[in-house]
Amino acid sequence: QVRLVESGGGLVQAGDSLRVSCAASGRTFSNHAMGWFRQAPGKEREFVAAISGSGHSTDYADSVKGRFTISRDTAKNTLYLQMNSLKPEDTAVYYCAARTLPSTTRSNASYNYWGQGTQVTVSS
Repeated sequence: QVRLVESGGGLVQAGDSLRVSCAASGRTFSNHAMGWFRQAPGKEREFVAAISGSGHSTDYADSVKGRFTISRDTAKNTLYLQMNSLKPEDTAVYYCAARTLPSTTRSNASYNYWGQGTQVTVSS
């Protein structure tokens, strides 16, 4: 059974940094694209960042470009999102996702597996 389990969320102040992780089990995703999405209260789930199966290609939403970095450790089957210069508008539940193809996409409908989410709250 495939599982994606996020961790590392929490309460931080504006300007702080935080790293969230996503541990995958049940299969290896070394050749598959993975991504991070987030959902704030009352809003739709939105794309944050994605990384290709090879790890050589990344994509970021404009709102996080230059502040967030997505990476993966294929040996550990783990995905990371390093978040710097956090803002109150980054407050959301952050979800990890994986797809069965190697190319990145911003469409949440194109991801086959999802984690349960981890809460990130940024206070002003």
